[in-house]
Amino acid sequence: MSDETTKSTLSEDVIARLPKVVLHDHLDGGVRPATVLELARETDYDALPAADEASLAAWFRDSADSGSLERYLETFAHTVGVMQTREAIERVARECALDHANDGVVYAEVRFAPELHIEQGLGLDEVVDAVLAGFEAGARESESQGRPIVMRALLTAMRHAAKSVEIAELAVAYRDKGVVGFDIAGAEAGFPPTRHLDAFEYLRRENAHFTIHAGEAFGLPSIWEAIQYCGAERLGHGVRITDDITVDGVEYGELDEPARAALPARVRAGEADVRLGRLAAFVRDRRIALEVCPLSNLQTGAAFSLRSHPISLLLALGFRVALSTDNRLMSDTSMTKEMTGLVREAGWTLADLEKVTVNAMKSAFVGFDERLDIIMTVIKPAYAVARGQG
Repeated sequence: MSDETTKSTLSEDVIARLPKVVLHDHLDGGVRPATVLELARETDYDALPAADEASLAAWFRDSADSGSLERYLETFAHTVGVMQTREAIERVARECALDHANDGVVYAEVRFAPELHIEQGLGLDEVVDAVLAGFEAGARESESQGRPIVMRALLTAMRHAAKSVEIAELAVAYRDKGVVGFDIAGAEAGFPPTRHLDAFEYLRRENAHFTIHAGEAFGLPSIWEAIQYCGAERLGHGVRITDDITVDGVEYGELDEPARAALPARVRAGEADVRLGRLAAFVRDRRIALEVCPLSNLQTGAAFSLRSHPISLLLALGFRVALSTDNRLMSDTSMTKEMTGLVREAGWTLADLEKVTVNAMKSAFVGFDERLDIIMTVIKPAYAVARGQG
């Protein structure tokens, strides 16, 4: 069965049943609206902008649709505001595991910043314990329902703060208990990753994994520092690597939306003269994974549309692209929605969906044997069935 034939059968129901891998998902960005409301009542949080589930969900989505990363980040004040007790954090983590499993996710790395959840007296270690307990409970419940999922945590340090070494040490202390890596997040402009060089040097000495948010709102300097100074194994978003790509002698950033939308097909047909700069070539050659979150990128202004989103070009050029959700509440999204949007708007095929899923699993921060096992016993067989070959 050809990719074109398969594409015509890729309904949302078919996509929902496919196994998925998530590498870039924020715990405080994926809280259920109903849970935000209930936790606000239980914890006496009185600053919510809406009092019913539908209105609150709409507020998060509309506020995030600003075209600005800084404004987008402001929405987290409310989710973080209701996640200040062990019970609240554990509940959110449990529901995160259940929601991902219900969406067909078989492996997820979900990140959170422990330092954001200590306003009411929790210690950093207590925050991590609560999240891991919630993940374990959710995964256990999902497995009992026939939807097994592997849940792992990434500990995030805020790039505008000064706790990165402490959080890095926490990640190492918990790396055999469900934490598989470290991250820094927050506004990129004015807060380069090199501010946290001590943390990254410590992690490298400890043979620990880390990813860095870079190349979303800020361009090549952020990516270059994240890789060449800090040693990032993956890039959170990373779509601005296209700033180092030229097409037919024109910089990618100078192309209009129709030209960008047509480019992946031209690349596959060998009709475009695409040149990679040294940094883009380094990222591709080293197989540094790009944790791309398309719907979030539309909200923060990092892309025009799904039709012309850079993810399709990067995939066509052979970059190790991994598809993710970023913040499911703010973007009103899921892996099924991300995949379905790319199929409908950008012409993705089943082969494209399988490629980004395998890419993600290859770049996960668990051991090689576990990565290979999930690829060969879960992902590949399911896609073979979807192609009508199983």
